[in-house]
Amino acid sequence: MKKQDAMNRDWIATARTLSQALPYLQRYEGATVVIKFGGHAMGSDEAMETFARDIVLMQQVGVNPVIVHGGGPMINEMLDKLEIKSDFVNGKRVTDAATMEVVEMVLSGRVNKRIVQAINEQGGRAVGLSGKDANLMVCEETNPDLGFVGTPVKMHTGVLETLFKADMIPVIAPLGAGMNGETFNVNGDTAAGAIAGALKADRLLLLTDVAGVKNADGEVVTELTASHVHELTEAGVIAGGMIPKTETALNALNQGVRAAVILDGRAPNACLLELFTEHGAGSIIRQG
Repeated sequence: MKKQDAMNRDWIATARTLSQALPYLQRYEGATVVIKFGGHAMGSDEAMETFARDIVLMQQVGVNPVIVHGGGPMINEMLDKLEIKSDFVNGKRVTDAATMEVVEMVLSGRVNKRIVQAINEQGGRAVGLSGKDANLMVCEETNPDLGFVGTPVKMHTGVLETLFKADMIPVIAPLGAGMNGETFNVNGDTAAGAIAGALKADRLLLLTDVAGVKNADGEVVTELTASHVHELTEAGVIAGGMIPKTETALNALNQGVRAAVILDGRAPNACLLELFTEHGAGSIIRQG
């Protein structure tokens, strides 16, 4: 009897959560949400399946999700197999011609198609592409010392709008087309921010391996403004790998994205918690 009572309480709690989600479901109907997917969230088949199910659910309730993924560990694994040595400048990989071939093969091939397949297996209609397709992301060389590493300078999002109209989910590898026929490797967060900005997305979700932006006491700050981010950065509270993520968020806001969220991609259903519950997940950054 006690077991039945516990089950009933769980069912009631589930029904209450669904009911409370209604205003958020209405709020995001027709909204574009760009999601940077990477890190440990991509690590296991179970995590991939959960993420894919969440993305399909988001689309079913009227959201236009766009997935931008990374794949650093998979690139490292393939480079090791092929015995291609990587050099680094200030912690950033030098991408020469041989490395670029491997990067494109892994990102546009193995990683991209794994995500596409996972979404399709959950009943979605995902389409894999890279920033080179339809000149979605045209880049310039970031730093000559880094080789084929690019910074987006022109965006052409028509192909994404076409996919939205066809009820398809874009899954984008962070590769860009050069002005002279080159292929550029683009940081995944940077690519997601540029795409979100070009789409004037309602939300940019940066899935990371931490719970969000933390204050001086180590507590996650759930809501920040751009000025607050600048203050925390100048004080050295935002440091290390969190700096490029907050910079990506601020750049996206400057391009017209309504809000950016840094959240823990390892947490189950993180995207759904952020979009469709009152308490959200991670740290949301708004312009002011």
